[in-house]
Amino acid sequence: MNKSARFLSIAAVAAFASFGAMADEADASQFATQFDTSRTRAEVVAEAATVSQTSGAIPVGSRALVYTSTADRSAVNAQAADAMRTGKISAGEIGSL
Repeated sequence: MNKSARFLSIAAVAAFASFGAMADEADASQFATQFDTSRTRAEVVAEAATVSQTSGAIPVGSRALVYTSTADRSAVNAQAADAMRTGKISAGEIGSL
């Protein structure tokens, strides 16, 4: 009798606790944003067309500066070879060891 009373009391507590664990819809529809607009599709399309004309695909802060070099390629290669020969820069997989 003691085991069955304990089992029934645990089952009752579990059933009571499960009522508070009910959830809403699986698609989280309670968080869906509701839109009520009076604008027509033509107005929205016209606004979207003007936005694409006034903004670029690349954000302004991400644009790289254009730099035109006046150095000769052979002079740069010679300077790099000299720096490797004198040990000013590392070469290969050894790195700075």
